[in-house]
Amino acid sequence: MHQHFKKKNPLEHVIEARKKGRIASSETHGMELPGHVAAASDAAKETTLILLILWALLGIEDHWFMVTLIAGWLIWKVGRSAILGWARLERLHRVIEEERYEIEHHRPQEKEELRALYQAKGFSGKLLNEVVDVLMADDNRLLQVMLEEELGLHLESYEHPLKQASGALIGVAGATLIMSFGLFFLPNWGPPLCALVTIALSAGGAAQAEKRSVLPAVIWNLAVATLAASSAHLLAALLL
Repeated sequence: MHQHFKKKNPLEHVIEARKKGRIASSETHGMELPGHVAAASDAAKETTLILLILWALLGIEDHWFMVTLIAGWLIWKVGRSAILGWARLERLHRVIEEERYEIEHHRPQEKEELRALYQAKGFSGKLLNEVVDVLMADDNRLLQVMLEEELGLHLESYEHPLKQASGALIGVAGATLIMSFGLFFLPNWGPPLCALVTIALSAGGAAQAEKRSVLPAVIWNLAVATLAASSAHLLAALLL
């Protein structure tokens, strides 16, 4: 067997390449949810929890301290989302260049992989040969097919890092506005209520976008947020 396959048959090589593609496409938000949506949801929940804990620890006297802290948090979240987006794009570009190199320098092996892919799809005989020949005649089309079929990558799902960063910006800003309303206008019970609403909307929206069950996602996110805020408040009461 050719060294290109590393002692694997073409189909086994394709399976290994699929795993490689999943690694290249992975991110903290998963593969299905658009990056800017996930960034907005996570940023909103995290910002809300930070403000809720600060409110529980500092009381209602330090609104502006919370707001100035969130200004720094906003810069961090937006920058971090952009950095993660760039890292993901760099992984994608590396995989594309590796596959392009294989197409240019290992065409017989790429043809075997292509044949194995379409045999697994049910193609056979003359039709299989025609499909393979047509794809091998166009390097750009072959590259796209190998990225999508062999590696399982879908290029349209990759977003520009600035778009992902804009999601984080919207999440932090939206959560801050909602929590600020509760802090300034309903200081006694507004922050917890606004936190519940913000976290529920963020978790529910993300779950709906991923076509997951909305209610369990909302309940679990609210439960974890409540546990975190309550623990911080209890420890502060005991230690401070």
